[in-house]
Amino acid sequence: MIFFKRNFLVIVALIFTCGFLPDNASAERVYLDITAADVRKVVVAVPAFTFTGSPAGSQKGKEMAQLLGRALEIHGFIDLVDTSRYAGVQNVDWRALGVDYAVMGKFTQSAQEMVIEGRLLDVAENRLLAGRRYRGAASQQDDMVLRLADGLIEEFTGEPGISRTSIAYVSDVSGRKEIYISDILGRNQRQITKHKHLAVSPRFTPDGNYLAYTTYHRGNQDLYITDLRQNKVTRSLSRRSGMNLAPAFSPDGKNMVVTLSKDGGPDLYLLDRKGEILKRITSRSGINVSASYSPDGNNIVFVSDRSGKPQVYTMDLRSGNVKRLTFKSAGSQNSEPNWSPKGDLIAFSGLVDGHNQLFIMDPQGNNVKRLTTSWGDYESPSWSPDGKLLTFARRRNGKSEICIIGKNGKGLRVLFPFKGNKSYPQWSPSL
Repeated sequence: MIFFKRNFLVIVALIFTCGFLPDNASAERVYLDITAADVRKVVVAVPAFTFTGSPAGSQKGKEMAQLLGRALEIHGFIDLVDTSRYAGVQNVDWRALGVDYAVMGKFTQSAQEMVIEGRLLDVAENRLLAGRRYRGAASQQDDMVLRLADGLIEEFTGEPGISRTSIAYVSDVSGRKEIYISDILGRNQRQITKHKHLAVSPRFTPDGNYLAYTTYHRGNQDLYITDLRQNKVTRSLSRRSGMNLAPAFSPDGKNMVVTLSKDGGPDLYLLDRKGEILKRITSRSGINVSASYSPDGNNIVFVSDRSGKPQVYTMDLRSGNVKRLTFKSAGSQNSEPNWSPKGDLIAFSGLVDGHNQLFIMDPQGNNVKRLTTSWGDYESPSWSPDGKLLTFARRRNGKSEICIIGKNGKGLRVLFPFKGNKSYPQWSPSL
């Protein structure tokens, strides 16, 4: 396990007010390189949150600990200790259990508000490290616990966690392929489209408030966008004849690159948020689809068959210069590129021995690494907001499910217990 410590001022994040959780001595933050090839998982225990003032607190404390544990575990580098090994209580010989860190959580509640806090206990040094405290209404309990999880992940890695994010995807549970959203822990599934026709390619706006998608309910492949904050106002972005597909929103959210085929073959166009065409980006150079912006907004990565088979290319949007990235080092055909929010990597799907596998490479097309090797088809990669995980669809024996994997190729897990086949996952921005 690769890690180091440094002194820092403890920043306590509150929902409505701010304060500090002082350490016994100078506060420290633990940094873990969770993407290193030789990193082992960090063993963490999350006993029940303690509470004074109400006998009902015991069950609530257990529920908070369970949610916090799930939220920490989803990040892939934490090995959660089963509470059955220590009865879920805080006063335990953690060293004997092989625990690296334990989360010491507690909460208070009044008629007006709830306060939740948690601190990391470094078992090896037997000292409390960084802590976070959150204050809000009782109805915000789960949100505060997830905020605590993301805060503790920041203490481990230097960056906030992703436990308050969501994934949009296509599901056929209703008998038709419609767009759904679930939080990352799979606690809630929300149906977004109800067209009773095929809907595909969900795409979040950078602020996470809107979701664009393509639907066939009018008999054409039309592009729509819906306001996720109220799920009522849905408007068309493009209903031009032919394809209107898969918008890639610019980092500032003002424009988008869309595949249109109104003039013949599928080409990339720059549209504003009203759906008006600002510029044609590709022209008469094969099929051009699946655009994804670089984080600085100056480049896109996309798929074109101009060389004969689908391959991944980049384009400098200022000069129009195009560069081919994928060759024989990946699949014979390569598609569905997705630029990491960190800007350092591009994920894509490559065809190997008749099946699609996941790959990553740098933006110059070098350092190609294959992430998946087992049987099945692995498609539609989408990055987590912190650039450490990928979600994707895996198809096996006619069944499609949503999975996640670390960018180091470790920790492949299936998400969501919901019924139906699921595909086209897209990870939301951080809230």
